[in-house]
Amino acid sequence: MDYSVVAKRIIEELGGEKNVNSVMHCMTRLRFVLKDESIVDDEKVKKIKGVMGVMKKGGQYQVIIGNNVGTCYKEILKLGNFSDSSSSSEGTKEKKGIVTTVLDVVSGCMSGTMPALVGAGMVKVLLVILTTIGLLSDTSQTYKMLYSLGDATFYFLPFLLVISSAKKFNINPYTLAAVIGVMLYPDFTGLVASGEKISLFGLPVAAASYTYAVIPVIIMAWIMKYIEQFADKITPAVTKNFLKPLLILIIALPIALVLVGPLGYFGGNILSSVLYAIYDKASWLALALMAALMPLLVMTGMHWAFVPIALININTTPGFDTLLLVAMLSSNLAQGASCVAVGLKSKNKDLKQLSFSSAISAFLAGVTEPAMYGVTLKYKKPLYACMFAGLVGGFYAGLTALKCYVFATPSALAMVQFISPEGGSNMRNALITAGISVAIAFVGTWILGFDDPKNEEDEIVEEVNEDNTLEESIENNNEITVESVVCAPIEGKAVSLKQVDDATFSEEIMGKGAAIIPAVGRAVAPVDGVVSALFETKHAIGITSDDGVEVLIHIGLDTVKLGGEHFTAYIKAGDKVKKGDLLVEFDIEAIKKAGYDTITPVLVTNAHDYKDVLSFIDRDVKEKEELLKATR
Repeated sequence: MDYSVVAKRIIEELGGEKNVNSVMHCMTRLRFVLKDESIVDDEKVKKIKGVMGVMKKGGQYQVIIGNNVGTCYKEILKLGNFSDSSSSSEGTKEKKGIVTTVLDVVSGCMSGTMPALVGAGMVKVLLVILTTIGLLSDTSQTYKMLYSLGDATFYFLPFLLVISSAKKFNINPYTLAAVIGVMLYPDFTGLVASGEKISLFGLPVAAASYTYAVIPVIIMAWIMKYIEQFADKITPAVTKNFLKPLLILIIALPIALVLVGPLGYFGGNILSSVLYAIYDKASWLALALMAALMPLLVMTGMHWAFVPIALININTTPGFDTLLLVAMLSSNLAQGASCVAVGLKSKNKDLKQLSFSSAISAFLAGVTEPAMYGVTLKYKKPLYACMFAGLVGGFYAGLTALKCYVFATPSALAMVQFISPEGGSNMRNALITAGISVAIAFVGTWILGFDDPKNEEDEIVEEVNEDNTLEESIENNNEITVESVVCAPIEGKAVSLKQVDDATFSEEIMGKGAAIIPAVGRAVAPVDGVVSALFETKHAIGITSDDGVEVLIHIGLDTVKLGGEHFTAYIKAGDKVKKGDLLVEFDIEAIKKAGYDTITPVLVTNAHDYKDVLSFIDRDVKEKEELLKATR
């Protein structure tokens, strides 16, 4: 089947590209968020060759494709600039807290920059090693060029973020780049360096540096979405080509320089004053807070407010820094340790590689951006472990009045910066602080865990004939040859598929079988075979038995929207399993509390290969008890 034709027909019947806010896919369905569902003729969509059915649920228009949903999805993406509904700001919204939402947006925008960040971080590690062992002088031109290669990615990080941020909020990346470019333009940075008062249209502009900035870019991308809509609305059609982009830039620049950009600058100055005031009264508290909050300060750029004070203190009187660099020691090494824990615990090869390379960058060069944006922030729980490790490490550093005597990014190779010219226990306390932070971050990450990503594979789903219960089949067929048995994967109440409040299952579009209302939150293998598919969100598992039965276990309805939350998988695609092997654990009460039905369809998706699929229903079942029989 030519899915390029299928995709084109689907988009046409849904009202064209302009009616589609976003699209994603799960195991079997294309999930659209439409601007206006009322203009869509469901019957016309159903009649498209290759479409098995449609569902409208939870703000999504779901087109059921079946086994080739991944192929169809790729063809859909070729037809327009569609955003992924998992990151769309419109349509159905998952129930998330503000902190989780912000972290998801930041990690989502940063994910595309990871190859550059990791590569640049490793260049910095290489320079540290080469200069330490004497193979390269830090005054040579080669060193300067390699240093530029390693630092340029971070210096111009705002530009790198333009691409992913624009995609995240579905705006024009070039107009966003034009606005962000002003923040890094030599004339503007020159005004900042001169110390002169800066104004735009008579409005005061903060003398802030935006190199390495992250949050201002993401906030501006979000704001420019509305600026674009406003400009598009008020400009006449004949002038849109030149007037619309002009209005966008003229409106966006003051917002960027006067309102959004200075947030981190002023926030950092206020926080700096507060923490130094606290340090004078309770150094342990100031350092504990500083080290715990360091990842967030780096993310917002607020840590730059502490740099001038640290430089002055080190280069004049008293000759050492007691806050910024000390807190960074604890935080940087915690990031590295957390990445090591993730790398050792993860079964995902890509995450392992990213985690270990990020750990090396953090440990040896003090470059934590790859670790933070690629691992700890993205998976959240490791970030919490790092922040707690920073809290405890900073607490000890504050109690012992730890001092840093050289302005350099703290790392394992730069520990000499804590050697006191007067001797004493400062270096010993620095090592203890580092040890505390590393140990707590590693153990905390290991215990808290994280959602280990799985490789997404398409589930094989076929359209099948009507089914009958076992009793009905016996009445209608005098001779039944039992070919294969599918056991109950979950303990609970076995019921008919007709009780499932989803036409995809109740009308047997995806296959024959039964459903189970779970009593226990775990699913085991119902057959001996191979895991053919495990969706990233862990709510659906496909298993092909040794005798050819293709089984789908779909835990709950619409639980794909949970994004894997409340699910823990113990297998991956390609694993061989025996009947009764643990596949997935899930929190029944948490899923219900989130507003989702936990009823679990258990289907034979290649039912067309069999004369019938018989079901044992209307009874309580335990794991590994007979649930289905596929007969010829």
